[in-house]
Amino acid sequence: MVLAAIIVLLAAGDLVLKGWIEKQDPAQFPRPLQKSGGNIRLYRNHNAGFPFGFLEKHQELVKLIPLVEISALGGFLACLNTQKGNTAKKVGLAVLLGGGISNLYDRFVRNYVVDYFSFQFGWLKKVVFNLGDLFVFLGSAILFAAGFVDEMRRRKSESY
Repeated sequence: MVLAAIIVLLAAGDLVLKGWIEKQDPAQFPRPLQKSGGNIRLYRNHNAGFPFGFLEKHQELVKLIPLVEISALGGFLACLNTQKGNTAKKVGLAVLLGGGISNLYDRFVRNYVVDYFSFQFGWLKKVVFNLGDLFVFLGSAILFAAGFVDEMRRRKSESY
């Protein structure tokens, strides 16, 4: 139940922010986020493809591929949830799914993903994100770290 709550809260939070951005006058963007010291800029970007507009002219694929991925990851989480342990993997999958579902909702309902902020550091200035993107990245990082720890434990136990 906690994992489902994580997924719903993260997806809903991102969708609320996307809705707030969408209701504003496009002429107000881009602009600095208040109280960020100019380190974060707000945008109102619509991305009909994958990152950087990749495959934007192939809407069926842009919808189908994430749908299949999210379905598979959801199934994997459901299977994993029947087992004890693996807490980090479960949380990582829930965080990843929260972000992925938010962006999938955009793809099916809006026909584009709303991206709304950019970090003003180095090459990141050129990339506009949404929280869903960060949740996908964070969930993936948690899964990677959990897999790395499992592999280190496996190797250690084999060496004895």
